[in-house]
Formats: sequence, C-alpha cells, structure tokens
Amino acid sequence: MMESLTVRKTYVPKGQVEREWLLVDAEGQNLGRLSTEIAQLLLGKHKPNYTPGVMTGANVIVINAEKVAFHPSRLESKIYYRHSNYPGGLKSVNLKRQLETFPERVIESAVKGMLPHNKLGRRIFKNLHVYAGSEHPHEAQNPEIVGQEE
Repeated sequence: MMESLTVRKTYVPKGQVEREWLLVDAEGQNLGRLSTEIAQLLLGKHKPNYTPGVMTGANVIVINAEKVAFHPSRLESKIYYRHSNYPGGLKSVNLKRQLETFPERVIESAVKGMLPHNKLGRRIFKNLHVYAGSEHPHEAQNPEIVGQEE
C-alpha cells in the first residue's frame, strides 16, 4: 500500500548571481510603503530565482530622502534612539529633527528593520544607497528606474 512519492528539489542559484542596479525616488511616498518595496528589492523577492539564504537581490539607490511623506503628527511623536555604549549614553531624537540633520537615516532605519537580523541581513543592507537630494554618484552603473509609470 505504498503510494508513489515524488521528490521535489529546491532550486539554488549556483555561481555568481547577476545583480542589477535600481533607482527609487522617495519624493512624496509614504515611508512604510516605500521601505517595504525597497526591502523586497534588496532581498530579491521580485526575481523568479529568489532563494532565502542567497544574496539574489539588487543594489538599490534611493534619492530625495528628505522629501518622503509623513502624517503631520508623526513628525513630533516618532522618536529614534541610539546608544553610545557608555552608562547613561541613551540619545533620542524626534523625526522632525532627524529629517533636518540626517534624512538618509530615516529610510535606512526603516528598511534595516525589515531585513533579516543576521549576517546575511547585514550584507544585504550594504547594497542600499540613500541620498537626501536628487544627485547620486552611481550614474556609471546605469540604474533602472523603479516605480514610475511612463
């Protein structure tokens, strides 16, 4: 009474995976929706050869980080924390101040929280390049624009 069992094999990309460069414009986009889209691109879930333990994602360039959209009450209520690793070294800054001083960190911290919290996640995070303005030094890579319909 043995039924025929089929062996299903998992596809694992072998060798070097081709990594494309993608450009995302953050102007006027909601932070949460934008960062989930960026995390998906970094992880490679938009590709048919996605494998969880392999770096199959793209290099993502984000421009206009200072123009990302928020609910007005969020500017005062959202607080970012960091610690100097010294006793009493907990620092906090609200979203409004963070956008004035380091607008790149707002998107970076949102995306970092959506990536795996292990060695692979730290390697994947290095493929994210965020810039406050519309200029970026990656023109030579010919990035493909994502999220804009012509």
